[in-house]
Amino acid sequence: MERLDPPISPPLLGFVVFCGLFLGAFVDASVHSYVGAAFAPKGNAFVLHGGSEGLYASSPDGNATSGSGESFIRFDKITFKRPEEAAQSSKETVSFTVQAIVFEVEDRETIGGSAYGGQRAICCTPDLAKLGACTQGTVIYRTSNQNPKWPQVLTATFSGKDRSTTLPLHTISITSTGMYNLYFIYCDPALKGLVIEGKTVWKNPTGYLPGRMAPLLYFYGFMSLAFVILGLFWFSQYVRFWREVLPLQNCITLVITLGMFEMAWWYFEYAEFNETGLRPMGTTFWAVTFGAVKKTVSRVIILVVSMGYGVVRPTLGGLTSKVIMLGATFFLASEILELVENAGAVSDIAGKARLFLVLPVALLDAFFILWIFTSLSKTLDKLQARRLMAKLDIYRKFTNALGVAVVVSVCWIGYELYFKSTDIYNESWQRAWIIPAFWQVLSLSLLCVIAVLWAPSQNSMRFAYSDDGSEDFDREESLSLIKPGPIPPKETHSSTDAKAALVFNTTTNSHNGDIEEDKRE
Repeated sequence: MERLDPPISPPLLGFVVFCGLFLGAFVDASVHSYVGAAFAPKGNAFVLHGGSEGLYASSPDGNATSGSGESFIRFDKITFKRPEEAAQSSKETVSFTVQAIVFEVEDRETIGGSAYGGQRAICCTPDLAKLGACTQGTVIYRTSNQNPKWPQVLTATFSGKDRSTTLPLHTISITSTGMYNLYFIYCDPALKGLVIEGKTVWKNPTGYLPGRMAPLLYFYGFMSLAFVILGLFWFSQYVRFWREVLPLQNCITLVITLGMFEMAWWYFEYAEFNETGLRPMGTTFWAVTFGAVKKTVSRVIILVVSMGYGVVRPTLGGLTSKVIMLGATFFLASEILELVENAGAVSDIAGKARLFLVLPVALLDAFFILWIFTSLSKTLDKLQARRLMAKLDIYRKFTNALGVAVVVSVCWIGYELYFKSTDIYNESWQRAWIIPAFWQVLSLSLLCVIAVLWAPSQNSMRFAYSDDGSEDFDREESLSLIKPGPIPPKETHSSTDAKAALVFNTTTNSHNGDIEEDKRE
């Protein structure tokens, strides 16, 4: 083992590790396949990021034979191939090496070095070789202070005119919990054009889910149960008062159903991923699609409720096409973003490409929020002006819930930015699952509030707008606000009859009956 004895204070491989880790902890699931992958020049070395995952230590009672409770990284048929021209031009007595180096993120400073405080290098330089710190043409590294067996280094050698070479089959047992990184590196420019084929298998004690994703399996199981409980409450009310159900309540039923399917698909997706080490693309697609549909329908429902649809107005009038267009655009942008993030290799997406996908969703979300609160303000003003106090109370509670959700969302976005900016090496990977889980919990909480406020009941139709072709509010409380007044005289009525009718109107308790009686007269 080549060692660099002088201590190394600057962080190592910042440009290399950042590139691999910040883009995502997983390259291509727990089974990392390399099919013709090429190396990229980094400093004085040529580097290929082989994967980064959070791995828990093997269970003390784990069965190494069956793999149960065992945590490891296994190299399976890793082959390096160089161009035919490069192989033919090599001398028979010359050999070239390619190294695979595995290290825990806390030991990143043990890789690389410099002579006399000069520029930091990954590969051993002539000056460092003269100092006896390393062997020229190999990767510079020294043993970890926490574990003298780390980093783990495997070497494959091209001898003479060999066109390909293979790493020996090897399994690295994980005895300490941490974020582990794999890089394939070669130092000699004569190997330029080298490609790699094969795969590595990364396994945690409980299965093949990467460490950052493992808690999400149990989280989506819990969320599935939560949606079942909400569904039982909602559907029991729906069945009891089905004659009183409003169109708005049908939309809420759709959202709850979509949420149940989404959580179930995500649970099955993570369960299969955990069993095989590969993402089931079909299951992932349906989980993403149900999620995108649910998010779109949820936002549209909140918007139309804010406008008063189904409760204080029968239609959206000329706004219907605009609402549909906004919803369709949001669905398309959200579906593309989620598919790229979940169904593809995360590290294949450049930072600018991901920003290009995130930005439209963020802008559309902002537009939804602006439109929702603008509509809510108008609806509250009209309810207040017409003294529809029962509806006003519901809308105030709805507004308060939305306000709290927006404030909490903004605070959480700030936390996310802080978390990601201060954890560029994913050292806090064990808490990373909380970020996507939070948004699911917030969405469910808001859905529960809406379900409680607009649950089907025997008074549901009392809050429905009677469709009389008007674009204004319904007359739910108009009868109680009718003030008695004189009945316009008719040619067939005498003055005495009119006065009698007026007295009758002011003394009766049933306004509807009085009006009908007057009409019959």
